[in-house]
Amino acid sequence: MYDGDLTCQAEDVIAEPATRRTRNLVHTDPAEVPLQGALDALADPVRRSILRELSSEPDFTRACGTFTLPVSKATASHHFAVLRAAGLLEQVDKGPRRLNRLRREEFDARFPGLLALVLAES
Repeated sequence: MYDGDLTCQAEDVIAEPATRRTRNLVHTDPAEVPLQGALDALADPVRRSILRELSSEPDFTRACGTFTLPVSKATASHHFAVLRAAGLLEQVDKGPRRLNRLRREEFDARFPGLLALVLAES
């Protein structure tokens, strides 16, 4: 359940054995995200740029470290966590890489048209 501060509450399902790193990787169901939580996540231009770049990639082919962002690694990690907590991203760990998938269908079911507006932004 969404708790108002963009932290994840839902349990993550990962096909590989859980490591300490993956046990902490949880995803929020977009159906549980209130409109304000979605808007807060989408308000930041760095997060919107992540979503736009990810929208043109096949699922789980883009690692977090491959994005060129104007922020530190720690801040980039925070942005990915916020997007995951808002139900916009799903992430899986493959070796040392954390791969991403835009949860377009699930997010669109909850907030029709909202993600399309973000992705159309230039």
